Amino acid sequence: MAKTGLRSVRDEEARAGDVIMADDDFIAEGGHPLHVHEFHQFLHVPVGRIVVTALGRDHELSASVALWIPAGIAHSARFGADSVIAVESFDADRFELPYQDVTTINITDAQRRLVLGRMRSTGAEDEDPEVFAALSTGHRNCLPLPQPTSHTAGAVARELARTPSDPRTATEWAENLYTSSTSLRRAFRAETGMAFSEWRTRLRLNHSLSLLEQGQLVSSVAARVGFVSTNGYILAFRRHFGQTPGAYVRNSLDRSA
Repeated sequence: MAKTGLRSVRDEEARAGDVIMADDDFIAEGGHPLHVHEFHQFLHVPVGRIVVTALGRDHELSASVALWIPAGIAHSARFGADSVIAVESFDADRFELPYQDVTTINITDAQRRLVLGRMRSTGAEDEDPEVFAALSTGHRNCLPLPQPTSHTAGAVARELARTPSDPRTATEWAENLYTSSTSLRRAFRAETGMAFSEWRTRLRLNHSLSLLEQGQLVSSVAARVGFVSTNGYILAFRRHFGQTPGAYVRNSLDRSA
């Protein structure tokens, strides 16, 4: 399934002047130094966490956040000894990837089952077009959103995914689930890497993208996903996406024209 070939390059992505080795002997325990592939690569980490660095940015992967690395982009990786990494590779000449940059995606249950099934299968076809189509679908602009793994935090995450406008605070959620707000907040921080409030904001912003693209008014979208005010939604959207919702809609229309 996964290709391992690496090529030696000195290109614009390797601005630091590092020499990228041409074989696998340089792969050190716990990581890969800067290298580049001639094929597109999809990375999923069903167990543990890894960090992939490309073009000056770190991308943390977990069981719920996967990564596409387009061909030709130099990158390095750090991972723990207990991490399990699933890799799918696709010929850049045969497959047109919808992402031009290294892109994190919130992996779906169906995608996860597909990748894990291929890890267990010895007869899985390399570079299967149906696998590529299944793994390259999804909203390219969604913010990475690691999912909590504990019973209580996971229950809150699932309910919010169904109803992102739910206004309950962490304290109210904790009372409903017969736990302490401190325990719930700690679980979100430990399991997702972010505070409950930040996790919920990202969830709401992700849900808002498809509503915006359907042509709904910004004020209506803000209310539907749970923001108290339109201005608060616009400020949060700009902070996370670098543009206002209106500019996002205009840019989306320009891309599809």
